[in-house]
Amino acid sequence: MNLGNSLFQARKKCGLSQEDVAEKLGVSRQTVSKWETDETVPDIRQSKKMAVLYNVSLDELIDFDMDIREIREAIDKTSEKAEQKIDWTSAWGKKYPILLKYRSVVNIPNYAYRLGILLDELKREYQFDEQDAMLVLKDILYHVWKNRGSKSN
Repeated sequence: MNLGNSLFQARKKCGLSQEDVAEKLGVSRQTVSKWETDETVPDIRQSKKMAVLYNVSLDELIDFDMDIREIREAIDKTSEKAEQKIDWTSAWGKKYPILLKYRSVVNIPNYAYRLGILLDELKREYQFDEQDAMLVLKDILYHVWKNRGSKSN
Protein backbone atom coordinates (compact mmCIF):
# COMPACT_ATOMS: atom_id res chain seq x y z
CA MET A 1 0.00 0.00 0.00
CA ASN A 2 1.35 3.45 -0.87
CA LEU A 3 1.54 6.40 1.52
CA GLY A 4 -1.29 8.33 -0.12
CA ASN A 5 -3.65 5.38 0.14
CA SER A 6 -2.59 4.85 3.76
CA LEU A 7 -3.42 8.47 4.55
CA PHE A 8 -6.76 8.19 2.75
CA GLN A 9 -7.70 4.95 4.55
CA ALA A 10 -6.73 6.34 7.97
CA ARG A 11 -8.76 9.52 7.37
CA LYS A 12 -11.80 7.57 6.19
CA LYS A 13 -11.56 5.20 9.17
CA CYS A 14 -11.87 8.27 11.43
CA GLY A 15 -14.83 9.61 9.49
CA LEU A 16 -13.13 12.88 8.63
CA SER A 17 -13.38 14.83 5.39
CA GLN A 18 -10.40 16.38 3.65
CA GLU A 19 -11.77 19.74 4.76
CA ASP A 20 -11.83 18.59 8.41
CA VAL A 21 -8.22 17.45 8.24
CA ALA A 22 -7.09 20.59 6.42
CA GLU A 23 -8.71 22.81 9.04
CA LYS A 24 -7.19 20.91 11.97
CA LEU A 25 -3.71 20.87 10.40
CA GLY A 26 -3.78 24.44 9.11
CA VAL A 27 -3.37 23.51 5.43
CA SER A 28 -5.64 23.66 2.39
CA ARG A 29 -7.99 20.88 1.35
CA GLN A 30 -6.00 20.65 -1.88
CA THR A 31 -2.85 19.92 0.12
CA VAL A 32 -4.58 17.00 1.86
CA SER A 33 -5.80 15.79 -1.53
CA LYS A 34 -2.28 15.94 -2.97
CA TRP A 35 -0.95 13.89 -0.03
CA GLU A 36 -3.64 11.26 -0.56
CA THR A 37 -3.00 11.01 -4.30
CA ASP A 38 0.79 10.81 -3.83
CA GLU A 39 1.25 14.06 -5.74
CA THR A 40 3.18 15.44 -2.75
CA VAL A 41 4.31 14.07 0.61
CA PRO A 42 3.57 15.64 4.01
CA ASP A 43 6.54 16.69 6.09
CA ILE A 44 7.31 14.86 9.31
CA ARG A 45 5.57 17.46 11.50
CA GLN A 46 2.35 17.22 9.50
CA SER A 47 2.64 13.42 9.52
CA LYS A 48 2.93 13.41 13.31
CA LYS A 49 -0.10 15.70 13.59
CA MET A 50 -2.11 13.39 11.30
CA ALA A 51 -1.11 10.35 13.35
CA VAL A 52 -2.46 12.06 16.47
CA LEU A 53 -5.59 13.22 14.65
CA TYR A 54 -6.25 9.70 13.30
CA ASN A 55 -5.38 8.12 16.67
CA VAL A 56 -2.66 5.86 15.23
CA SER A 57 1.09 5.69 15.66
CA LEU A 58 3.28 7.29 13.01
CA ASP A 59 4.38 3.79 11.94
CA GLU A 60 0.75 2.72 11.55
CA LEU A 61 -0.06 5.85 9.56
CA ILE A 62 2.81 5.27 7.17
CA ASP A 63 1.82 1.66 6.65
CA PHE A 64 -1.89 1.76 7.49
CA ASP A 65 -3.48 -1.62 6.81
CA MET A 66 -7.24 -1.66 7.24
CA ASP A 67 -7.44 -5.43 7.63
CA ILE A 68 -4.82 -5.67 10.37
CA ARG A 69 -6.25 -2.75 12.31
CA GLU A 70 -9.79 -4.12 12.05
CA ILE A 71 -8.59 -7.53 13.23
CA ARG A 72 -6.85 -5.96 16.23
CA GLU A 73 -9.99 -4.02 17.11
CA ALA A 74 -12.15 -7.14 16.78
CA ILE A 75 -9.80 -9.09 19.05
CA ASP A 76 -9.85 -6.30 21.63
CA LYS A 77 -13.66 -6.19 21.58
CA THR A 78 -14.22 -9.95 21.78
CA SER A 79 -15.22 -11.10 25.23
CA GLU A 80 -13.76 -14.25 26.73
CA LYS A 81 -17.24 -15.80 26.81
CA ALA A 82 -17.77 -15.15 23.09
CA GLU A 83 -14.27 -16.40 22.30
CA GLN A 84 -15.06 -19.74 23.96
CA LYS A 85 -17.91 -20.26 21.47
CA ILE A 86 -15.72 -19.78 18.40
CA ASP A 87 -14.49 -22.90 16.63
CA TRP A 88 -11.13 -21.46 15.54
CA THR A 89 -10.12 -24.61 13.65
CA SER A 90 -13.20 -24.38 11.43
CA ALA A 91 -12.81 -20.62 11.02
CA TRP A 92 -9.15 -20.85 9.97
CA GLY A 93 -9.84 -24.07 8.06
CA LYS A 94 -11.67 -22.08 5.40
CA LYS A 95 -8.40 -20.34 4.59
CA TYR A 96 -6.09 -23.26 5.44
CA PRO A 97 -7.87 -26.53 4.51
CA ILE A 98 -5.11 -28.64 6.08
CA LEU A 99 -6.59 -27.71 9.48
CA LEU A 100 -9.74 -29.59 8.52
CA LYS A 101 -7.91 -32.63 7.07
CA TYR A 102 -4.83 -33.37 9.19
CA ARG A 103 -6.62 -35.21 12.01
CA SER A 104 -7.22 -38.25 9.84
CA VAL A 105 -3.55 -38.64 8.84
CA VAL A 106 -1.33 -37.21 11.60
CA ASN A 107 -0.33 -39.24 14.66
CA ILE A 108 -1.85 -36.67 17.03
CA PRO A 109 -1.20 -38.55 20.31
CA ASN A 110 2.54 -38.67 19.51
CA TYR A 111 2.79 -34.93 18.86
CA ALA A 112 0.45 -34.10 21.74
CA TYR A 113 2.64 -36.07 24.15
CA ARG A 114 5.84 -34.34 22.98
CA LEU A 115 4.25 -30.89 23.02
CA GLY A 116 2.88 -31.63 26.50
CA ILE A 117 6.43 -32.21 27.71
CA LEU A 118 7.47 -28.81 26.32
CA LEU A 119 4.46 -27.13 27.94
CA ASP A 120 5.29 -28.73 31.29
CA GLU A 121 8.91 -27.56 31.00
CA LEU A 122 7.82 -23.98 30.35
CA LYS A 123 5.42 -24.07 33.29
CA ARG A 124 8.01 -25.55 35.63
CA GLU A 125 11.02 -23.44 34.57
CA TYR A 126 9.24 -20.09 34.28
CA GLN A 127 6.21 -20.59 36.54
CA PHE A 128 3.83 -19.96 33.63
CA ASP A 129 0.23 -21.03 33.93
CA GLU A 130 -1.17 -23.42 31.30
CA GLN A 131 -2.40 -20.70 28.93
CA ASP A 132 0.77 -18.62 29.12
CA ALA A 133 2.92 -21.69 28.49
CA MET A 134 0.81 -22.54 25.43
CA LEU A 135 1.03 -18.98 24.08
CA VAL A 136 4.80 -18.88 24.57
CA LEU A 137 5.24 -22.28 22.89
CA LYS A 138 3.00 -21.22 20.02
CA ASP A 139 5.01 -18.01 19.57
CA ILE A 140 8.32 -19.89 19.64
CA LEU A 141 6.99 -22.36 17.05
CA TYR A 142 5.87 -19.46 14.84
CA HIS A 143 9.32 -17.86 14.96
CA VAL A 144 11.05 -21.18 14.22
CA TRP A 145 8.76 -21.66 11.23
CA LYS A 146 9.24 -18.07 10.04
CA ASN A 147 13.04 -18.33 10.30
CA ARG A 148 13.05 -21.58 8.34
CA GLY A 149 11.02 -19.94 5.60
CA SER A 150 13.32 -16.95 5.31
CA LYS A 151 16.40 -19.23 5.13
CA SER A 152 14.96 -21.29 2.28
CA ASN A 153 14.21 -18.24 0.10
